[in-house]
Amino acid sequence: TVTTLVGRDHRVGDEEAARIASILQQKTVLTTLDLRNNGISVEGTKQIADALQHNETLTTLDLCWSQIGVDGARRFADALRHNKTLTTLHLRDTGLGDEGAALIADALKHNTTLITLNLRYNRIGAVGATGIADALKHNTTLTTLDLSVNAIDDDGATQIADALKTNKTLTTLDLRSNEIDV
Repeated sequence: TVTTLVGRDHRVGDEEAARIASILQQKTVLTTLDLRNNGISVEGTKQIADALQHNETLTTLDLCWSQIGVDGARRFADALRHNKTLTTLHLRDTGLGDEGAALIADALKHNTTLITLNLRYNRIGAVGATGIADALKHNTTLTTLDLSVNAIDDDGATQIADALKTNKTLTTLDLRSNEIDV
């Protein structure tokens, strides 16, 4: 029985992403899906996000270097509110920006399964950092958060630091290569 599907660097496009999304909505034993660096556009990632709302087995999803943007982030936020199995989500360099990061962060307030979240290289600035800080005040499961290589400034970093006063679960936070002068 196949539990891991690694399709990284294979030019999986939207059509293939739609097929994979269809599989995720069926009864499957797939626990790990690695589709990093495949050129999947917003349409393809939205279909995968929608499938996550119904999937009951996937624990790890890697969509690094895909295009998610704000529209896709909205769908992933919905998925994170409903999915009860996903523990690891890699969204490095997916074009989330501030608004997309804030949407994902809002969902983290309600998510009780995600342990690791990679949001590296997403142009996250003040708005996204504020949303993430607020989420960290409520989330009780996230242990690892990668926010490196974004546009988080001193104020955003301070807000996140303040949130960590109440958050007792986050053990690894990567803020390297941001716009922090402190």
